[in-house]
Amino acid sequence: MLTTPVKPIPRALLFVALVLAAINLRPGITSLAPLIELIANELSLSRGLMALTTALPVLCMGLLAPVAPRLAVRFGLERTIAACMALIGGAVALRLFGHNAVVLIGSAVFVGAGIAVAGPLLSGYIKRHFVGKVGRVVAWYSFSMTIGGAGGAVLTGPLTSVFDERWHWGLAIWAVPALLALLIWLWVPNKKENPAEVGSGGGLPWREPRAWVITGFFAIQAGLFYTLATWLSARYLEVGFSPLQSNTLFSSFMMIGLPSAFVLPWLAQRYDNRAQLLLVCAITSSVCLGMISFLPTLLPQLWALLLGFALSGSFALSLVLPMYEVNTPLAVSRWTAMMLCAGYCISSFTPILTGLVRDITGSYQVPFIVLTGLATSMIVLAFMLRPRKAQDASSPVAQQ
Repeated sequence: MLTTPVKPIPRALLFVALVLAAINLRPGITSLAPLIELIANELSLSRGLMALTTALPVLCMGLLAPVAPRLAVRFGLERTIAACMALIGGAVALRLFGHNAVVLIGSAVFVGAGIAVAGPLLSGYIKRHFVGKVGRVVAWYSFSMTIGGAGGAVLTGPLTSVFDERWHWGLAIWAVPALLALLIWLWVPNKKENPAEVGSGGGLPWREPRAWVITGFFAIQAGLFYTLATWLSARYLEVGFSPLQSNTLFSSFMMIGLPSAFVLPWLAQRYDNRAQLLLVCAITSSVCLGMISFLPTLLPQLWALLLGFALSGSFALSLVLPMYEVNTPLAVSRWTAMMLCAGYCISSFTPILTGLVRDITGSYQVPFIVLTGLATSMIVLAFMLRPRKAQDASSPVAQQ
């Protein structure tokens, strides 16, 4: 088979493509949070069923992540990412017809599918195009992802007001950045991968104990983040805060993730202290969730800010971990695919179970106490994620 030579391309364009893709990996999920009570009441849906709008994308992100390396081999890494941007944009645009519950929930499935494939491949993309600058580029990658997530959570409410409270327009507007990203990605030269790197079972490192520790940490922090992205505002409403106060606290939780997502990966690269930073994030998350569970009206702004900083930081640091374990772009994609596959499959049940327990008990306190316990287990896993000295010394990433 003849292959088209890869054209030289400015690194700035490669970077812009990465940033735009990262921005689109969260708004399709977080944009529902500020409207979830409104939509549930208007469509007469239970909280457990509404949680599917968050849980199904996360589940898809897990189930389909192993497909990513195979698609990269078949179509090329860059072109597959472009297709994911098209899928995300089309799925979000479908929410114009979101007054039909089936359409609304179905769009969440397609959003999750696009994110599932793009996530692992973007890690490989960084490994390929930014050798020697992985730490800094991952910082911008996670920062851009957090911008998208925070934008979806914070701006959807005001955008819905601009559209005369037509919430389906407020949701569908997030198709615009995805389509913009698609236009840029169509300019990025495509490169085929080596099929030999994809073995049986998708070539994922299922037998690597270290990969399971990384996956476990990622699963818990992702479950916590997406559960809070769904139910944190509702918890504040339950304890007596006004809708404005609740949305302000939720916005604080999301927005503080911007500096966290950028600074913590940079610190991990600069001082080789990612395990210590993960431990700090785990302890902080546990304390903050405990306060929100038992004393939610005591210094709520402080706990919302610290919790957002810790969870966004732990997510950004999790993205870095596979890059310190293996050395080739597709190998990084495979480790990341396993982390996302098992991690998201496990974490997808957390928002649903939280909604169901709330329906059963009539209160968010019990599920939030369980979330506090999950955050505490992250502390143990953080201890287990100390660097492997022999590998770190020989890793190209560690030597940067």
